[in-house]
Amino acid sequence: MAVETESRKLFVGPRLKRLRRELSLTQTRMAEDLGVSPSYLNLLERSQRPVTAQILLRLAEAYDVDLRSLGAEGDEQAVVALAEVLSDPLFRDLGVPRHELTDVAGAAPAVVEAVGRLYDAYREARRREELVQARVPERDDPAPSDPVDWVRDRVQDCRNHFPDLDARAEAVAGEMGALGPELLPALRERLRERHQIQLRILPIDVMPDSLRRFDRHRRQLHVSEMVDGAGRVFATAYQLALLEMAPEIDAVVARANPPDAVTRRLLRVNLANYAAAAMMMPYGRFLEAAESLAYDIGVLTARFGASFEQVCHRLTTLSRPSARGVPFFMIRVDSAGNVSKRFAAGSFPFSRYGGTCPLWSLHATFTMPGKLFPQVVEMPDGARFLSIARTVRRATRAFHEGGSELAVALGCELKYAPRLVYGRGLDLAHPVATPIGINCRLCERPDCSQRALPPLAKPLVVDESRRGVSPFAFAP
Repeated sequence: MAVETESRKLFVGPRLKRLRRELSLTQTRMAEDLGVSPSYLNLLERSQRPVTAQILLRLAEAYDVDLRSLGAEGDEQAVVALAEVLSDPLFRDLGVPRHELTDVAGAAPAVVEAVGRLYDAYREARRREELVQARVPERDDPAPSDPVDWVRDRVQDCRNHFPDLDARAEAVAGEMGALGPELLPALRERLRERHQIQLRILPIDVMPDSLRRFDRHRRQLHVSEMVDGAGRVFATAYQLALLEMAPEIDAVVARANPPDAVTRRLLRVNLANYAAAAMMMPYGRFLEAAESLAYDIGVLTARFGASFEQVCHRLTTLSRPSARGVPFFMIRVDSAGNVSKRFAAGSFPFSRYGGTCPLWSLHATFTMPGKLFPQVVEMPDGARFLSIARTVRRATRAFHEGGSELAVALGCELKYAPRLVYGRGLDLAHPVATPIGINCRLCERPDCSQRALPPLAKPLVVDESRRGVSPFAFAP
């Protein structure tokens, strides 16, 4: 019994210290907020004392923190990130086992982040060298880091949840008093009355290369006729967010401290997009509807006048401590497997430098556009998730323009499946799970017929006299 009790104790020292530093607090100040002595807090941060339930509750109340970020599941993405770095051929001979990665991620998450930044710098230096060798001209003032990756990482650090933006968006939506089909006229009227801006839907020959454009001099917001109804609402809400939620957006940007002007503008665009979705689907009403409808995306799209992708994205943001939804993850890819969106309120091992597993039904959606593909998937570590995927269409300029189909997958840990309409009818006690991996170079599953590359952390075995199910064999 003593051993069992000891195993249940929660030691969160490194994560607690990281939280304190992110909040720019001294040990003395945090100790005062939690009602403990600085010396006791010091013991907690050094994992010499387990954190109690009472202290966890005080953390949630004092700092509006998601307690899941202090649990072991918060380390999974760090393990994946470190594994991706160590899968580089530069480290292939080390063969670092997974349990060592888990130990490092749990004990020193800041070190994992530092290694990731160093590896990013190494990849950027290598890319520049390749450009020089190929005699490809670079920009005169190249960005110190990739803006897209930087913004994605900062958004994920916040678990894609920005409470100040949600609160302000709820207030604006409440003032307009409209949802769904009635929202576009309300947005149009608010732009006209409060900001003297006219919304105009223009033909494609007037806007051949743009879907949305704000003309500051004429005080007009132009939206292409190629944008569907949900897209028009979103574009209008986006412009209103830039005008009325600038203080909240700028405050988030200031805390994030982007490295350059381009990254700063990209982060502002992402936050304005977040605010637009929050106006279309106000937090409280949207969460209440999602729970009552068992997260039926089809009904949610109809009720809130949003698209499938917009609803999926919004579902990943429901992390308010006092009113949480199912912690979903979302990913969007094109037919070539390029990832253009990835968000996670819960734990899912996204790949940062590679694509996704071809066994995931996310890719099968392109064979039957518009059809919903539910699937139970299992990662190599045994973690299981319920995934639903389907294609979506993006606005294009003309019939002959290809590449309009994208695939979107929304998922959550299998333990949440009973709360979802998509979990009904599944044998959740004994589900048929499709074994997938993060991507080929990180997956160590043997005998996979879809394998495109051998795992870089394992030595390749070549046998001239045998051809297995997988085109690549490797040592265990």
